[in-house]
Amino acid sequence: MCILIPVRYVGHEFTGVDMELIRGLIAEGLNRSHVSRMFCEKTDWRKPDGAVKEMSCRVALLRMHRDGYITLPPPQRPANNELKKPGRTLYALPRPEIIEAGVLSFEIADKTTGPLWNEYIDRYHYLGYTPLPGAQLRYFVKSGNQILALLGFSAAAWKCAPRDGYIGWDSETRKKNLHLIANNARFLILPWVRSKNLASRILSTAAKRIAADWYERYRYRPVLLETFVEKERFTGTCYKASNWLCVGDTQGRGKLDIRHEHKAPVKSIWLYPLQKDFKIWLKN
Repeated sequence: MCILIPVRYVGHEFTGVDMELIRGLIAEGLNRSHVSRMFCEKTDWRKPDGAVKEMSCRVALLRMHRDGYITLPPPQRPANNELKKPGRTLYALPRPEIIEAGVLSFEIADKTTGPLWNEYIDRYHYLGYTPLPGAQLRYFVKSGNQILALLGFSAAAWKCAPRDGYIGWDSETRKKNLHLIANNARFLILPWVRSKNLASRILSTAAKRIAADWYERYRYRPVLLETFVEKERFTGTCYKASNWLCVGDTQGRGKLDIRHEHKAPVKSIWLYPLQKDFKIWLKN
């Protein structure tokens, strides 16, 4: 039966026509990866760099399957979620206390160093490790050969009333231009690092380079950064010191709170423009 009311997954609306297309691809006997690739190609669902959004589609299809909208074919390989849990190595063990940070350098995590970034976050960040959504950059912050801190930037939150009100865009414009915002999803200074003003130094340096780094990987530049600071744990002092602007608080609902139960922690919302004319770019 065709679904007349659109359903939303991973920030994308799937119409009844879309759902029938997905069911038709499944009926052709395609495996899961082929269904996602063909759907993206037939509907022209693409990233800003022109590549199809195959991974986002795979996540959406799996959620549709779990919600009963479609029935996917069995996976060709068994689930390996346990393998995604970061391992434990000697490289991420606690180190002697560091008082003076010295000159900072940034190193982007790649396929070789990414597992170590994940391990540090899993060991020492209060949220632990979960994969970052969408387009992303993960940084090691070093002084010499010593890792001092880790940063992670990823896709922006789909909706955020204080942020959206500050920008002044409507729903359709937000859908079109949301990729121009990058979310500082993780920021960790390792617990044995005690250097004064290090957090604000790191944020200032990151803001100066992230647009160029993002362009190098994705062929477009974000114009605004956002982050969410859990109010019961932190005050956001380092963001304020780095000239980020607090535009309000979340409602404490979380992404999956469709019943308005307000069970997630309340977070303050901070923004940092990477261009003076960022609102023009976002509202265009």
